[in-house]
Amino acid sequence: MSDAVATEESPAAIGHRIVTGGIELLRSRLLTEPPLLPLTPKRGDYDLNPQSRPKQHRDLTPAAVLLPLIFRDEPNVLLTQRTDTLTQHAGQVAFPGGRADPGDISLVQTALRETQEETGIEPAFITVVGFLDAYETGTGYAILPVVGCLSDGFAIKAQEHEVAAVFEVPLSFLLDPVNRVRQSREFQGVQRSFYSFTYNGRYIWGATAAMLINFADRITAP
Repeated sequence: MSDAVATEESPAAIGHRIVTGGIELLRSRLLTEPPLLPLTPKRGDYDLNPQSRPKQHRDLTPAAVLLPLIFRDEPNVLLTQRTDTLTQHAGQVAFPGGRADPGDISLVQTALRETQEETGIEPAFITVVGFLDAYETGTGYAILPVVGCLSDGFAIKAQEHEVAAVFEVPLSFLLDPVNRVRQSREFQGVQRSFYSFTYNGRYIWGATAAMLINFADRITAP
């Protein structure tokens, strides 16, 4: 009998293999077509807070974000930190993105347009590889996360009014379950549960953290 002990591949190792294995391999772990409008979110803020789910139907505002992957020595995820002067989500870490405009022909265009407006990254440097499950926020948005790979040569020019910083987090850090923390906080008099990550002093929580976990679950599945 061999003394060799088989070791299970870690989530980070699986994710690294999938993400660096080529676009088609990555696409095989994602939704290849965006869901039809109006979005029917399969995930959302109420997953951890079912007691707070509205009892009546509400029309959700369509929105989209880009989950940008950068291939350096190790794959990284690009994120933004909002300025402290915004009326909503001030100072929070987020993906580039926002609500759909009437002129947008699709939510993919929404994600690409918002990314260019917020970070200066031009759509020509983004290859869309797939989608995550639509996400419902407590503030009434239905968000489509669009996963895109950034090609060499892109430039950052942050929109000063909205974006205080653009930074990167190693994908391996985000894929490791040890780094995700479930927390609770009182919000408008109600206790709310959510996931968070903390990387180099950057606090990533709420919908952004939940979408990162959705991405991690998809690409690290056996």
